[in-house]
Amino acid sequence: MELLAFYILGAGAVVTAVMMVIHRNPLASALNLILTMFCLAGIFVLLNAHFMAAIQILVYAGAIMVLFIFVIMLLNLRGEGWPPLTWKKLLASFIGILLVGYSLIKITDIFRGSILPIATPLPEDFGTTKIVGEKLFTDFLLPFEVTSILLLASIVGAVILAKMKIDKG
Repeated sequence: MELLAFYILGAGAVVTAVMMVIHRNPLASALNLILTMFCLAGIFVLLNAHFMAAIQILVYAGAIMVLFIFVIMLLNLRGEGWPPLTWKKLLASFIGILLVGYSLIKITDIFRGSILPIATPLPEDFGTTKIVGEKLFTDFLLPFEVTSILLLASIVGAVILAKMKIDKG
């Protein structure tokens, strides 16, 4: 049953991620990204990483995506129709099909047991709030702060762009 749930959540994550990339409407892409994050949170639950699942939903699907949708609405972005098909897009589609085919071959090898990875046991306190907090605010403090500054800069940039667009039009 757990394997079936993993397949459903994995397929849902892949499908919604692809829909996020190929959708022309930015708001629909953001909503597909939220669905992808919910599928990933379900996979974290299956891996017994409940803290990561909660953070995935609260922080990413909640707070960050609200900011993204706010910026999209603030900039008043609208998707246009499909652009004309060029040879670059055909080449990219062909490479994508080759990558999907290669991935399917590797997945069938894993199911046949020829490349089954050996799982190592995890420590007892793996993924707890205490360990995640210690790692985040000691070893990874600089990347954490840089990320927050980049998010702030992107929001300020979006507001400036929207302000210039409102002043001109």
